[in-house]
Amino acid sequence: MIRQNVRKILKVLPEGVLLVAASKRRSAEEILQVVEAGARIIGENYCAEARRAYVKIGKKALWHYIGIPSREKHDLLRKKSLEIFDMIETVDSVEIAREIDRKCRDIGKVMSVLIEVNSGKERQKSGVFPEDTRGLVEKISLFENVKIMGLMTMGPRAGLPEDSRSYFQETKKLFDEISELNIKNVEMKYLSMGMSNSYLVAIEEGANMIRIGTKIYEDSKQ
Repeated sequence: MIRQNVRKILKVLPEGVLLVAASKRRSAEEILQVVEAGARIIGENYCAEARRAYVKIGKKALWHYIGIPSREKHDLLRKKSLEIFDMIETVDSVEIAREIDRKCRDIGKVMSVLIEVNSGKERQKSGVFPEDTRGLVEKISLFENVKIMGLMTMGPRAGLPEDSRSYFQETKKLFDEISELNIKNVEMKYLSMGMSNSYLVAIEEGANMIRIGTKIYEDSKQ
């Protein structure tokens, strides 16, 4: 079912929209099925899980960190983790960006990152509030070993996909505004929005990167 689910999703994605296969708590064998079905980006919430899966899969796919850096700071900043990840999608502070910059300098790597926007302004969640995003981008752009490649948002968890639309619209507007600033060391290339229940709405509102986990693994054997 995993392979069939991936192929079904890929078939309906418009050209230019990238699938990040969110693989939290999934085995390396399951993730390998996702890759063999055509997915080219694996999204991992936990560094330890990424390292274990990487042993089996390696560079057959790109690896994105989609967890919460502040909770996994020690593990994320380990050399073995930074060498695996091609992008960190959830940077939301100067402090974590500074640490990534410092550690990546040590290993001779420039890390691509997305700035996580807390579009719902939920105090209990990670991400920078929309009104503070431009300032954060400008500060992080000064780091030589961090390259801002766009924005990411989750939006409040909602029952109906349509409920997420306004949050996606606001993030897209912010994405366009920052793009027009032409900030040095900032390439606004990716807008990561939408998950299993909302990715179609996200695409309608300008997302060119979506994160899907549940829809990939549904009805598969645990």
